[in-house]
Amino acid sequence: MLSPVNVSIESLNLMTLVPMLIPIVGALLIIVIDLFKSDQHKSLYVMLSLLVLGVDFVALLDSAGIFEKNGTVMGLFDVMLIDGLAILSQFIIVGASMLFIPLALTHKRFHEFSYPEFFALFLFMIAGFQFMVATDNLILIFVGLETASLALYTLIAMHNRDKSFEAAVKYFTMGALAAGFFSFGSMIFYALTGSVEINQIAAVLNANNYEDIGFVLVGVVFMLASFGFKLSMVPFHTWTPDVYEGSSAALAGYMSIVPKIAAFVVAMRLFEFLIHSGVVWLEVILYMGVVLTMTMANVWALVQTDVKRMLAYSSISHAGFVMAAILIGTTQSNSALFLYWILFSFTNLGSFSMLWISRQKNLPAHQQSDHSYNKFAGMIKTAPVAATIMALFMLSLAGLPPFALFWGKMYLISSAVTGGYTVLALIMALNSAIAGYYYLKLIVYMFMKDPIVEDGGHVYSANATLPLKTIIGFAAIGTIFAFLAVNWLLDFITVFVYNSGY
Repeated sequence: MLSPVNVSIESLNLMTLVPMLIPIVGALLIIVIDLFKSDQHKSLYVMLSLLVLGVDFVALLDSAGIFEKNGTVMGLFDVMLIDGLAILSQFIIVGASMLFIPLALTHKRFHEFSYPEFFALFLFMIAGFQFMVATDNLILIFVGLETASLALYTLIAMHNRDKSFEAAVKYFTMGALAAGFFSFGSMIFYALTGSVEINQIAAVLNANNYEDIGFVLVGVVFMLASFGFKLSMVPFHTWTPDVYEGSSAALAGYMSIVPKIAAFVVAMRLFEFLIHSGVVWLEVILYMGVVLTMTMANVWALVQTDVKRMLAYSSISHAGFVMAAILIGTTQSNSALFLYWILFSFTNLGSFSMLWISRQKNLPAHQQSDHSYNKFAGMIKTAPVAATIMALFMLSLAGLPPFALFWGKMYLISSAVTGGYTVLALIMALNSAIAGYYYLKLIVYMFMKDPIVEDGGHVYSANATLPLKTIIGFAAIGTIFAFLAVNWLLDFITVFVYNSGY
């Protein structure tokens, strides 16, 4: 006879769920408001989303306090895992989302922002990413991944251009393949160990001394393919630039930051214990993936004629650069990953926001695409402030001191040298030099060429409003004055990473 199971509320530790439930409740609130009072102005939903994300950020600060006091906290039948990695990545997810959402307050009317569903889906997507990073349970990671991905496909399609539908279908196809590979990989690890929790999988594989190494490698291949699609690693990146091109510039900038930090954290949890256990094959494959992604993305970026596609390949290259931290697998490199991505968030969101304020609905005859290099020719003469800010973001992406990404690149390369990966450090430094060429190419167009059309610089701010200018200003301040906060930020990150055992 089955005996009843008694589960006390205290043992479930439901506080671990609070940061994820806040955006879900916010999304449902937006849907209910629209149900009872439709045709509200988009500014109401922007403010509601910002309010919800602000409350979420405060809840994360509370979680950070609990982690500092008690260490890693488990909850909900040990499915939820609140450790330093979960808290740091959620800070980046929620912080970047708070910078993104005011970009909906554009001068021109865009189809997607008139729907409250856009903002509801956006909040559901954030909850999905938060679930992904706040667990080591492969099933919950999969649920979070799919919740976020399904919302993101729809957000891309809502931009309502021919290329947007194409982008959404391509992203859906890549996401479906990633989901399939992830579930196959999870199935193999479950068959080998009888568990879907990463720490249990690691313990069982260590206990039996990796005797089923052949099956482990098959599982790893599936997982690598899955994260290859999610992180746009070469050769899984193929449609990524098309997806960025078809999305709005603001959403493309967002996609280059938030989905990737969630995937990085899961990859860190899964691959680092395998690398530390001496699975040499995985180390070799990751090494090749990192080098190929950095180098090939840079080579492709060199030949682009559209600034948005150039920034798409640039984002792929940065993802490869940061993936090196997981290959190195030391506390220093893991801390460098979070530092790099925080600094990258400011710079890249600023770059894409500059494209967003120059968004045109109808292309003039001399432009082949919405953000061709020719559009920015002679920008310094017609819009000197905008040209200077754009150049600032380009110099930061190139890794020039004293701008934000210089410190991220320097610390990540030094972690490679410290970890014994000297050749990798040289390849990373060389790739930073190659990348400088295509960033400077845009600066040359803006500062050294004559304007094709004299319109008083209106084209560069056709979509600008005060909220958009404020976000760009915030990103520029973060990019210029990052050096003042780098040491404090690094200390903060290192404590959280080290206390999580990474």
